[in-house]
Amino acid sequence: MAFWVVRAGSHGEQEETALANNVVCHAWNELPDYSSLTKENLHALLRNTYPERSEKQNITSLSQVWRFANEIAIGDVVALPIKATGSSAFQFGKIVGEYRYRALAEDVKHTREVRWLSQLPRSVIPTDILYSMNSSLTVFKVERNDALLRIVKLIETPIEQLDDVRPLEVDEEDLEEQINFEDASRDEITKYIQANFKSHDFADLIAAILRTFGFKTTVSPPGADGGIDIFCGSGPLGLNSPLLSVQVKSGLGKEGQSTFNELIGVVSKFSSQQGLLVSWGGFTKRTRSRGSVLSSDEV
Repeated sequence: MAFWVVRAGSHGEQEETALANNVVCHAWNELPDYSSLTKENLHALLRNTYPERSEKQNITSLSQVWRFANEIAIGDVVALPIKATGSSAFQFGKIVGEYRYRALAEDVKHTREVRWLSQLPRSVIPTDILYSMNSSLTVFKVERNDALLRIVKLIETPIEQLDDVRPLEVDEEDLEEQINFEDASRDEITKYIQANFKSHDFADLIAAILRTFGFKTTVSPPGADGGIDIFCGSGPLGLNSPLLSVQVKSGLGKEGQSTFNELIGVVSKFSSQQGLLVSWGGFTKRTRSRGSVLSSDEV
């Protein structure tokens, strides 16, 4: 068994299709079905398909495309970075099918079937493993630091128990990899926030962010808050429109319909014009579809 990361586009363009159809995919969509080709013939196909690219670029593409179809094995663990839905997370699953060419969408044609297991915030993944998972490649294996065993353990651990933020542990050899430094930097910031702004402190952080947008904020004290964590308004006293009621959830689990309904009740109770629900762990799909939400990577 091995552990792989397969990206669904640099900005998560194929993410929704991949999740809905239980597949991972790659973005070389100009290629036809290459399941019967040798590696040498696939190399030639890449040269002919992308003549504008350098030989080095085509060799890099060859290694990833070949691994996707021929080296990823049934039973291997795979991680899909989640970006497009506003979550800062990885969706983990197990490969259950061989390489298959099928046009699920204009940008999803080369697929491997997956049985999805769980989605975990990037902040709960140990930093030494996360650093290796931030390669700029589309398809790559993660092997250092017992990554497979530790990731499997994380997947099997209930989300409410995943509250351990580890310090940065980077091997010198890791620096030689093709690292996506934007993702790596965001992950360090995310881990710092999770470690230092728990529970009521997270509400203070959100209030500080809202003040940068010109709001006057009142943060409810720890304990019973009547359903509102932050009350905001504009103007010198914070009483001018728009009046905003804010609920803040610092847990790692996704917030669902019941929390959204609570927010609607709070907006009515405090005669606010708008409501804001902030969840560190993200939101269920149905909750995201109900309105605009703010997730941890947007904080």
